[in-house]
Amino acid sequence: MTDDALLKQLEESTKDFSRHQAETLRSILQHQRGVRYLQRHLPDAGDHNLPIDAATFRRSVPLSCYDDYVDYINQLADGDKCTSDYDHDPRHLLSVDPLVCFFYSSGTSSMKPKLIPYFDSTLSKGASHIAHQGSAAVLRKFFPPRPEVNKRLVFIYADSITTTKGGFKVMAASSFPLHSSSNPNRSLFMSLSSPMEVILGSNVEHQMYCHLLCGLRNSDSIDAIHVPYAIGLIKAMRVLESKWKQLCDDIEKGFLCSVINDVRMRDSVVEVLGGPQPDLSNRIRLIFEKKDWGGILNKLWPNVRYIRSVTTGSMKQYHSKLKYYAGEVPLVGGDYFASECCVAINLDIKQPPDLTRFVMLPTAAYFEFLPFDLAENNVVGEETVDVCGVEVGKMYEVVVTTYRGFYRYRLGDIVRVVGFYNSSPLLEFVMRAPKTSYEIVTEGDLMAAMENFQLVLRNTMGMAIEIVEFTSSVDFGSSPKRLKIFIEVKDCDMILQDKLQESNLRKCCSDLEDSLGSIYKVQRNKGEISPLSLSVLKCGSFDRLLKLAIENGTPASQYKPPKIIRNPSIVDVLEENVIVTI
Repeated sequence: MTDDALLKQLEESTKDFSRHQAETLRSILQHQRGVRYLQRHLPDAGDHNLPIDAATFRRSVPLSCYDDYVDYINQLADGDKCTSDYDHDPRHLLSVDPLVCFFYSSGTSSMKPKLIPYFDSTLSKGASHIAHQGSAAVLRKFFPPRPEVNKRLVFIYADSITTTKGGFKVMAASSFPLHSSSNPNRSLFMSLSSPMEVILGSNVEHQMYCHLLCGLRNSDSIDAIHVPYAIGLIKAMRVLESKWKQLCDDIEKGFLCSVINDVRMRDSVVEVLGGPQPDLSNRIRLIFEKKDWGGILNKLWPNVRYIRSVTTGSMKQYHSKLKYYAGEVPLVGGDYFASECCVAINLDIKQPPDLTRFVMLPTAAYFEFLPFDLAENNVVGEETVDVCGVEVGKMYEVVVTTYRGFYRYRLGDIVRVVGFYNSSPLLEFVMRAPKTSYEIVTEGDLMAAMENFQLVLRNTMGMAIEIVEFTSSVDFGSSPKRLKIFIEVKDCDMILQDKLQESNLRKCCSDLEDSLGSIYKVQRNKGEISPLSLSVLKCGSFDRLLKLAIENGTPASQYKPPKIIRNPSIVDVLEENVIVTI
């Protein structure tokens, strides 16, 4: 299908959202009505002659979250015969389609990723194809291909694959096409500046270094830079800042430094280097020696036309830093695709995070909207509305029924409906939903407060202090409970020079507390919360969290530093790296 045809199909689908939604739900239920999960709530679901309308479905099947599927998923992972042989047991657990593998979720706050079953569903493949190919068509509309400059520097990592007791592979969703040798789109990876051996490596730091090295070797051929999440490019830039001399040496010699010990990765990168390149090395070295990092990406890759990554939600905090590195090169936004299903597409990809709007895809899944009250930091009851009931300006938690075994499933994403594109809701991503009503700050509260805090910090302490990363946790063991915020700054010693600096930091901490959201302020004024605790961490503390998450199965490409930590063991790791607490 041509790009024009794809874009036309997307456009047409948004013109009658309600009809497409009704057809999508009917298609899902007609196909999956024999599964055991649905038969728990719809005893007559197995009768193919009995239609199930949306009202009956929503009345009979309760809202669900991941915990409602854990037992089923564990049985699938263990390979119970009745879950994989439809002829012997028509009541499949979650889907009538064959199970292919499992995808890891990001595991952001708990460091324990969820297992998302991936079923071989023709219907789901069709919906996903339109979404992903439509996204690619939108990108090509803004940036038509250039045959003479046709390489992409892409920071992706296939991650390690584990196997369940039942013999099913577990991987990141983004890794699936990389590990599928029969994938017809495998030729697309020929446009990448890095060889497949780098993407398939096992050490993220070494892979990142090799991505940079291959990108620099192909500096004049790089048309675009891609990274799934903004944090991935920020980390790559930190490697570039600390390792640029070694990178230049490797290019000059045409050989890899001894630190990279993966033989296959080394050999493939040496082949890309193509022997000593002293002239290229000198050219790149001169750029680095100026120590001007503003617009460095355009200086190193003079033909790059855009940089693409997700910068909405918790990634918004990195947008200004990426703009600094990018200079005049436009930052292009991503789409709203979850591990469970595609949700919405970004048709205006050049908009900054504050103005990014996602157009919902009516054929991707059946969508419901659970009203969310920001003042109460919680959803309003258990009654959802469909597209006919959403109101512009209101916030909702997204609920999906997918082609692949999730029914009235709460995604855990809070969005704001900001308008309509034709008849399709236009969404602004706000934040991840709070896990419980007891949480005293939201991701949005914390990010807004920290943005203000950084400005106050610089003005009060009279120096350019850069907060590398931050997170929070509630200490329920304290009486009354206490919010603890952990920050890592670029140069730790700058904050700890003398007692005066500590007193300034204390004042900044007070301003930070005043900037937190209404829920926090109300409870603080009532004396239900102890004064805020602010801890400065050793440099590299959040890199340690990344390594810990990867060791526990979180895909490197999907890792997002947690803004609200709910796992006490992760808090313990941070506490071990505290250098001062205010």
